[in-house]
Amino acid sequence: MAMTLEDFKAARKVLEGVITPTPLVHSPAFSAACGNQVYLKPENLQVTGAYKIRGAYYKVSTLDEEQKARGLITASAGNHAQGVAYAARAAGCKATIVMPTTTPLVKVNNTKALGAQVVLSGSTFDDAAEKAHELEKAQGLTYIPPFNDATVSTGQGTIAYEIFSDLPDVDIILVPIGGGGLCAGVATLTKLLNPNVQVIGVEPSGAASMKAALEAGHPVTLDSVDTIADGVAVKTVGDVVFPYIQKNVDHILTIDDSELVDAFLDMMEKHKMVVENAGLLTIAALNHLDCQGKNVVSVLSGGNMDVITMSSLVQHGLINRGRVFTFSVQLPDRPGELLRVASIVAREKGNVIKLEHNQFVSINRQSAVELRVTLEAFGHEHKKTILDALTREGYEAREVNTADFYN
Repeated sequence: MAMTLEDFKAARKVLEGVITPTPLVHSPAFSAACGNQVYLKPENLQVTGAYKIRGAYYKVSTLDEEQKARGLITASAGNHAQGVAYAARAAGCKATIVMPTTTPLVKVNNTKALGAQVVLSGSTFDDAAEKAHELEKAQGLTYIPPFNDATVSTGQGTIAYEIFSDLPDVDIILVPIGGGGLCAGVATLTKLLNPNVQVIGVEPSGAASMKAALEAGHPVTLDSVDTIADGVAVKTVGDVVFPYIQKNVDHILTIDDSELVDAFLDMMEKHKMVVENAGLLTIAALNHLDCQGKNVVSVLSGGNMDVITMSSLVQHGLINRGRVFTFSVQLPDRPGELLRVASIVAREKGNVIKLEHNQFVSINRQSAVELRVTLEAFGHEHKKTILDALTREGYEAREVNTADFYN
């Protein structure tokens, strides 16, 4: 199957009444920060918490009764799993989902809740896919590819219809890339509707398999992947969808994990939305655009994130922004010294959230004890103001690893 305009129309018709409408959300904050008009495509609010329901449901709708009766199987980092489980339940057939052992618990539990059998195998998507193909052959199951399939990609690409409906004069669409199915579908339909619109794929620098493939001219397998964006941690992009990427994607951007931490905090504070790390790629990418005054759409591919990961991202985001930090200072072990330090911090409007008083840092307690203070600040400039104030008062305060506070 090729991805033609008629194919996309058929997919859109099948998905009517199945998927949740996700209208574009204008972001004044992100617009001001990057100098473009930024709109969010919130697929994190989709019926299964991610865009994957589109491709999975459309693919299952094209199967014949014999294929459905055999039962479905797939490999997934979590979002495709829920899409297949949802589609299987709607079609009245069984589904087995193989997921990496590192898959966030929320994705595992949500998949089980939709009636699918979950098998955890391997530490990466590629490991899970190998196991899924073993079970496919051994049990005669019908495999539903997560990305390397033109039918699946066509379902994903219906996102472009909705973007053009909400924003006819869109200039740039930013799309996350893992295996390439989402980006291939969105890019192909975008170019069919308006070839002047740029489509930019965004992937993590620790799993830049599409960038490597484009440089080589064909899919290649990375030795390893290392990224907090588990939904796009793919060693090898799909060979079926790769030609569509080559033809229709204008550019690829790679994003460091540290940028995703900042993007998560921004999304929570500015839009009160939970977006998983893979979906945040297109938010981090806004800072890498070399244009001004354009209408830019960031596709937020999903929002299935467990609360432990959320907590960790918030903590590290606050540290990155200088809004939580720890300093260490040595002072004489005598009454009033602790109060004096606390008074300086209070005067500079720092908010103390933890104190550690170590009397055993020196064998001469009269000479020095160590005080570690963790506090909230307004940012790096405010942090410097507090540390400078301590210096002026005669204390040699030094910043230390704030991450220790959370251990």
